[in-house]
Amino acid sequence: MGYAVVLGEALVDLLDAEHDGEPVYRQAIGGGPLNVAVAVARLGGDVQFVGSLGDDALATRIRGFLGTAGVGLDGAVTVPAPTALAVATFAGAEPDFRFYGEPRSYALLTADDLDVALVEGAQVLYCGSIVLLDPPVLAAARRAWAMAGALRVFDPNVRPSLLTGPGALDGLRALVAEFAASAHLVKLSAADARHLYPREPVEGVAAYLRELGAGTVVVTLGADGALVAAADDVVRVPAPKVDAVDATGAGDSVMGALIADLLHAGEPVDPAGWRDRVAFALRVAGLVCESPGGATAMPTREAVAERFR
Repeated sequence: MGYAVVLGEALVDLLDAEHDGEPVYRQAIGGGPLNVAVAVARLGGDVQFVGSLGDDALATRIRGFLGTAGVGLDGAVTVPAPTALAVATFAGAEPDFRFYGEPRSYALLTADDLDVALVEGAQVLYCGSIVLLDPPVLAAARRAWAMAGALRVFDPNVRPSLLTGPGALDGLRALVAEFAASAHLVKLSAADARHLYPREPVEGVAAYLRELGAGTVVVTLGADGALVAAADDVVRVPAPKVDAVDATGAGDSVMGALIADLLHAGEPVDPAGWRDRVAFALRVAGLVCESPGGATAMPTREAVAERFR
């Protein structure tokens, strides 16, 4: 079994919470790609995180957390910047993320920073999330995407608060089309689909990304499961019933589970194989939702099997 390279951001989340009746923020190591890498490692996959980390105490905590989780840091670089913060507040179905820190520590990876041998040797390459909005990291991601002899997976992980200025959304749509066109797998949430293509039903978005060239498209629907477009039809896979307390990182865990299975067994040979893998990934996400903490809630295969016997 080979290894995966996950290229993206690592930061610290400040999550809206309450203590003794007063509003507080709970600190958690996060970032969508970091969550994905941790999920892959917890599910038995060999994974390397590639990204820029700050030079402060928070970055030291991130490195320690990833090391303990079994995530490699051979492709991570240290940059002279404080660790970026993402403040998450919950006023509706989806959390609202606002990002703080200039320069943003996660946005300083450059194409020249890439470990070429590490990327070329990967069995699976993940790119996506908010780092693609920053030109230096976008250049690095494009270089990695072009050199990879691997299965390529992509997740736009849209954060509307970062789409500022005229043409920002159109620019993001162009990036999604660029990466989806040569991706073996695209995973996005229903919220991502609504932000990107507000006039299209999620089934239509999945079909559109397939038409662009994506091999398989998975759209997560929260408690309603997921849509899988692996052939000409789009099918729904139900989610297990769980006692959810915190959905942070659930979508990232779906991607992590799919990557872990790509490492273990390669691409499924037929659409039914994809549906089975998505069903397992939704069980992983269900277990994540039953514990607070995002990355810290990522389960092992044994924990998933025990919970959903």
